[in-house]
Amino acid sequence: MTTFANGLAVRPAAPDDAELIHALILEIAEYEKLRHEVVATVDHVREALFPEHGFATVHALIGEIDGAPQGYALYFFNFSTFVGRPGLYLEDVFVRPAFRGRGLGKLLLVELAKIAKRRGCGRMEWSVLDWNTPAINFYKSIGARAMDGWTVYRLDEPALHKLADQAPR
Repeated sequence: MTTFANGLAVRPAAPDDAELIHALILEIAEYEKLRHEVVATVDHVREALFPEHGFATVHALIGEIDGAPQGYALYFFNFSTFVGRPGLYLEDVFVRPAFRGRGLGKLLLVELAKIAKRRGCGRMEWSVLDWNTPAINFYKSIGARAMDGWTVYRLDEPALHKLADQAPR
């Protein structure tokens, strides 16, 4: 755990944090006006982060203020063929609105950058909703830049299944 005199702390998530992480996922989804898209359960979160068999492909950090969890970051590693090294992909970073502006979000990103550096990552990336001006301004303030010219594409589960059913066997 990284703790600072101002009451901020970041620690790796533990199995007992599955319910907390799920609750924070619901909070970020509500903030992003996407709550209706969340189908993940506490069990899904627990199995992804702390699988009974095998190894976790996703990881999380818990951000605390004065000993109470007030935010999280959920991330995984990908690979860049152009850089020839792994990258850290930040799926979610969220600080409860009442606790923003105290440095917890930046601390979570600093800890992620340290993890990426230790793992030899060539970059760290994430997506942000285009209407989320406070987040965009914050990301720019730490040196992040938008990847203009790139558009995210997604196959949701029905489209994924439809494509898989069309694939040659």
